[in-house]
Amino acid sequence: SSAPLALRSPLSLLERPVSKATNRIATVTLCIAAVGACTPASKDSPKDAATATSADSASTGTFRVTDEQRTRLEIITVNPTAFRPVIEATGTVAFNGDHSTQVISPISGPVVRLVAPLGARVSAGQTLATVSSPDFAAAVASFRKAEEAARNTKRILDRNEQLFANDALARSDLDQSRTDAASAGADRDATEQQLRAIGIDEATIAAIHDNKPLGVIEAAIRAPIPGTVVERLITPGQLLQAGTTSAFTVADLSTVWVQVSVYGADVASVAVGDAVDIFADASTKPLAGHVDFIASIVDPGTRATTVRVLAPNPGQLLKRDLFVRLQLHSSREHKGIVIPPSSVLRDDDNLPFVFIANADKSFSRRRITLGSAVKGGYEITEGLKAGEQILSNGALFVQFAEHQ
Repeated sequence: SSAPLALRSPLSLLERPVSKATNRIATVTLCIAAVGACTPASKDSPKDAATATSADSASTGTFRVTDEQRTRLEIITVNPTAFRPVIEATGTVAFNGDHSTQVISPISGPVVRLVAPLGARVSAGQTLATVSSPDFAAAVASFRKAEEAARNTKRILDRNEQLFANDALARSDLDQSRTDAASAGADRDATEQQLRAIGIDEATIAAIHDNKPLGVIEAAIRAPIPGTVVERLITPGQLLQAGTTSAFTVADLSTVWVQVSVYGADVASVAVGDAVDIFADASTKPLAGHVDFIASIVDPGTRATTVRVLAPNPGQLLKRDLFVRLQLHSSREHKGIVIPPSSVLRDDDNLPFVFIANADKSFSRRRITLGSAVKGGYEITEGLKAGEQILSNGALFVQFAEHQ
């Protein structure tokens, strides 16, 4: 009988027959080893080159491209240049405060009729609504009393002047008559103006002058300026309080204000009269306005300065409280480094950077600080010096290839 396996010699184990599958595996392994040992050294394949480049970037912070790829890249030298910044901002539309106003009811009483509907174009003095009020009767009575007193004192003055001319009246009595007549005339004029202030029309005032009987008098709430009725704040039958109740808002919509918040150093670049492009909608052409006012104080909550833009409003495209985008074109010339938009990239933290072209033909990232937008590029406030070279066209390709 054969000896147990544990007692066999190592040589006896090697002499055991192997399977065909084992022979094939051994043969393939030996061939691969032989090919690897015999194949001469050759240039890296594109994939191997990219792998090597990525490893180099990870270790040195630089990235290399092939000579053929480099010929397709645009490298520019940065130098200080004169420019006028363009400040990007957002704003809110408001009525032009110089040509809009709230209409306050001049009298107390219930609203009888609403004459002007919303959206109506009105002229200065046009009736917007009528109000019935006991104040009318008191005002008319006061005017009639003042009118009669003025007429009476005038008759007395005329008589006393004749008496004085005939040496039948003392000078002091004549002077007193003149004072009384002037005072009565002033009272009459004041009560007449009061009638106009509470909205009584000229025809009714003329009838009061002539002591004609009057029917039911309705005072009118009138438009103080020409424009469009943009708000109606009262309803028929509503009780109004004189000098307190806001009845309407009338505004000239041919122009509007746009209130803009400007932050930090950008405020120094803005001046009254600067041109402004206003974008109300992505599908429309910008409206041309100009800076009308710059506030002298800073909002303590936002640390922003309010800038007011006066803008035309063709077709009433700009509505109150509409949110718009603006470009403020500074008229003040600055000097600094400006680079094209194609050079500016964003990293994983959304921070801007550029690719610096090094002397050894490699590229490396460098963080930059963007300043104001400029026509055709961006101002760089930190990160670049005059004479340095950066990638322009092709920077996006290098960023993509860097991660391969």
